[in-house]
Amino acid sequence: MRNTLVILSAVFIVISLVVFGNQLVVVVKESLEEGIPVKDLLPLVGFNMIRDIVPILSLSLLLAIILSINKLYKNSEAVIMNSLGLNNKHFMVFIQPLVIVIVIVIVILTTVVVPWSKQQKDLIINHSKNISKFSFIKEREFQEFKNGDIIFFASKVSNFNNSKEQNMEGIFIYTFINNEPVIILAKQAKKYTNLNTNSVYLRLKNGTNYHGFILDTKKKILNFNLYDIQIIDGNMKKLISKVIKVESKSTFELFFSRKLTEIAEFQWRISQPLSILILSALGVLLGRTSQNGGRNLGVLIGVVVFILYNNALLISKSVLERGESLPIIGLWWVHLVMLLLIFIFYSIRNRIFTNFF
Repeated sequence: MRNTLVILSAVFIVISLVVFGNQLVVVVKESLEEGIPVKDLLPLVGFNMIRDIVPILSLSLLLAIILSINKLYKNSEAVIMNSLGLNNKHFMVFIQPLVIVIVIVIVILTTVVVPWSKQQKDLIINHSKNISKFSFIKEREFQEFKNGDIIFFASKVSNFNNSKEQNMEGIFIYTFINNEPVIILAKQAKKYTNLNTNSVYLRLKNGTNYHGFILDTKKKILNFNLYDIQIIDGNMKKLISKVIKVESKSTFELFFSRKLTEIAEFQWRISQPLSILILSALGVLLGRTSQNGGRNLGVLIGVVVFILYNNALLISKSVLERGESLPIIGLWWVHLVMLLLIFIFYSIRNRIFTNFF
């Protein structure tokens, strides 16, 4: 257990640095493209890290068991233990205290922490895309807002870092009012938030509205001193904050649900700690395989099996969500197949069938 714990820590740190470093680059790139505020970058990276801890910890434990068992065989310690009647079955029992601790950690992560982190991440992203996006106005660049309903251009933007209020000059807007195309030109504009309704407005100063195009017979031209355009509806803000995806719902709520998507999500969360128990048994068998065929062989097989195992669970989850599988089958068949393969592998290794016949 000590060797397994030391190797587990080392492998977890190495894989985490690679994965989290890549996540940081991806999040920063997406934030620049989608206009996510800088203050939200660290929370987003943190929530992504929480999401990725589960597979990283699972893979790290599998590799740690393989390498620690391999070390016993390499130092001939396992050979002596085998001669005393201690075999793979006993090794599986010896590492169970550590495995159970990891399983408890995974259960807490998958049922409580990860759903919470996904919910917080969704709120930040939705808030940035649907509410705060207008605070990232770029000078001399056409931008779309309200899902393309508003095309905006400003030749000059001041107070850029102030998300509450911005002053702009040289304004061009193309939008629709009462299903009619409207072009608005204004010398100045200021973004502000109505504290009563929580809606975001753009207040235009000294400009002209062009309703309809030049060749339209019903075109109208309106000069104005002040003109307000609603950019974000305050009621939409409330709706956004209430939207919770299936992945963000509590495990207790999913347990009583009869929707296929939520049943699939519940089975997926349960499958994570269950797969740890199954993979720990496989790790002991692959550790001995490494002794016969080199250390890299067991590690290579372990990584491949881990990837296939998780991909099979993801495919089964997707099939169940589409209604192409029964909940009673769901993701459980993948675990049963893995257990059967491990039993066959264990039986061949220990010559159970040979001794029986």
